[in-house]
Amino acid sequence: MLQGLDKVTARISTFEAPKDEEVRFGTLSIEVRACHKTPPTEPPESAAFLEITDIRPGEAPIVLFSGWMFASSPALSALEHAVYDIWVVDCMNAANASSDSSG
Repeated sequence: MLQGLDKVTARISTFEAPKDEEVRFGTLSIEVRACHKTPPTEPPESAAFLEITDIRPGEAPIVLFSGWMFASSPALSALEHAVYDIWVVDCMNAANASSDSSG
């Protein structure tokens, strides 16, 4: 689960970003490569490895960010962009990843 801020309109959007699927936010293409969440017995923390690319019509794509973002410390590893901010809110299915069961 990610949140994005459009600094021009001051709108904050919350959106799901499934692992290894492209999600668009404005001109940004966001892909979550990994997401980890601490167990309930530890202090709450979610971290996601994100790849964020700026895609504008008629221009070559520019990789803006590739690395880990932490929900508890968004400024620690932040996206630097004039129009958009992106940050991690939570990892929704990370707790079930090791015990994946269908049923």
